[in-house]
Amino acid sequence: MSAFDWLNSEAFTAFGQHILWSDMVGNTIGLLALALGWRRSIWTWPAQFLSGVILVAAYASVQLSGGVGKQLLVIGVALWGWRQWQRGRQHAQDGTIAVRFATWRERGLLLGGAALGTLAVGGLFSLYPSLSWSPWADAYIFVGTLAAMVAQARGLVEFWFAWLLVDLVGVPLAFTSGLAFSGFVYVIYLVLVLWGMRDWWLRSRRAAAAPALEGATV
Repeated sequence: MSAFDWLNSEAFTAFGQHILWSDMVGNTIGLLALALGWRRSIWTWPAQFLSGVILVAAYASVQLSGGVGKQLLVIGVALWGWRQWQRGRQHAQDGTIAVRFATWRERGLLLGGAALGTLAVGGLFSLYPSLSWSPWADAYIFVGTLAAMVAQARGLVEFWFAWLLVDLVGVPLAFTSGLAFSGFVYVIYLVLVLWGMRDWWLRSRRAAAAPALEGATV
């Protein structure tokens, strides 16, 4: 049995749902990555990279091309995010990653890019139905994940709002696609997202209220 076959084999059955190894392992690592992101740990990026590699197999097994593409983006953005956070480490006075709210221009670019990206990807999936059985939901999650990770790499509090919007569609799509563990994990994601959002929000307000140190880079 190849590694790909093993990853897509059944781990166990619960409540009539067949749980795949790739779905379970990849999403468990993804949960760890989100928790590390909440803690502003740079190790969130290697965890997201590994999660993406494993989840490629999970989405490929249920013929969700948007999910496969999303995980390939996760892999690529994780490498970029690692570099961004390495460069930005010095910007926080306590030695951790600095976080802030996006400017209105940045919000406009994120929202506009997400809307145009969803239309483009959803249109592509609609033209080629073999790529995805749920083209618009798949496209929404695909582009929403990219927007969330770009915002996270830039240390923007809005990254949590983006994940929240992705979760609202990701939970029902995962269950209807046969990836029950993904659906379960998305529910846990929701709790972590709300918790992380509060933490980053408070930190950004404290950082904005604190006077800049003389000679510090802002």
